[in-house]
Amino acid sequence: MHTRQHNLRIQKIITLVSICLFLIKIFAWYLTRSVAVLTDALESIVNIVAGFIGVYSLFVSAKPKDYDHPYGHGKVEFISAAIEGTLICVAGFVIIYEAVTNFIRPHNIQKLDYGVILIFITAIANYCMGAICIRTGEKNNSLALIASGKHLKTDTWSTIGICIGLVIIYFTHLIWIDSIVAITFALIIIFTGYKIIRSSVAGIMDEADATLLNKMVVMLNENRRQNWIDLHNLRIIKYGGTLHLDCHLTMPWYLNVNEAHEEIDALSFLVRERYGESVELFVHSDGCMEFSCKICTKSDCAVRQHFFIKKIEWTIENISRNIKHHL
Repeated sequence: MHTRQHNLRIQKIITLVSICLFLIKIFAWYLTRSVAVLTDALESIVNIVAGFIGVYSLFVSAKPKDYDHPYGHGKVEFISAAIEGTLICVAGFVIIYEAVTNFIRPHNIQKLDYGVILIFITAIANYCMGAICIRTGEKNNSLALIASGKHLKTDTWSTIGICIGLVIIYFTHLIWIDSIVAITFALIIIFTGYKIIRSSVAGIMDEADATLLNKMVVMLNENRRQNWIDLHNLRIIKYGGTLHLDCHLTMPWYLNVNEAHEEIDALSFLVRERYGESVELFVHSDGCMEFSCKICTKSDCAVRQHFFIKKIEWTIENISRNIKHHL
């Protein structure tokens, strides 16, 4: 199955399950009348809305390139994640308002045993869905799925915390704990929303992904060929689930077009083997200069003008600069 279609299918399943879990939480709130349980139910509304937004964004992202969008439609995933993060923050503030209101004018809580069981079941389901989302999103470079997964996992921990609070209330009969639990996890929810918004803004602004670049540099150093004398001007841009990688590769000047193309193909294969079909690689080939001899490890070069002195290890800093390496 195509990567983007797979992402869309996962998001559809997550949205459908979120609707079922929301109904369970509403029933648990109806039984208990706990503001903490209402907190969990309100966040589930955000899950549903965010799920539909995610489905739409992944549907758009899966569309092929066209005349108006030569790089594809992947940027819509960043917008989707930003909206989801904003909704999460709004839900957090609504929860705080409800908790403070309940703290001032508390009401009786009932049937906590049934409420705890129902809420705990939803926590397990959310954790499983979140793990699937994050694993699939990281594999397919989908920010929309990663955002959904982080949201669901946060929902899991907040639900477990709420269950613990309800158990304490059940045994102590201290009603005010209900509001304290709700406020505590509302703050966690708001912080999660902020992090999702921050990631989406970074994607929209084409901020360099340091983690991804580090992994890329390690991979290239470990698989470096003798004809790959130098690598520079490396740039990575993320369009949703697609990575666009540009770089300049310095090779021996005497290679003919076909030989140089074979080296570029080897680099392309290396990158695609690690990152799959979600990578588009654009390589500009440069011929080596006289100063390149001092850093060139090629042992069978017949036109070498200087002895090899030192191999330069590639780092994020030196391969990102638009300048050839030399001693």
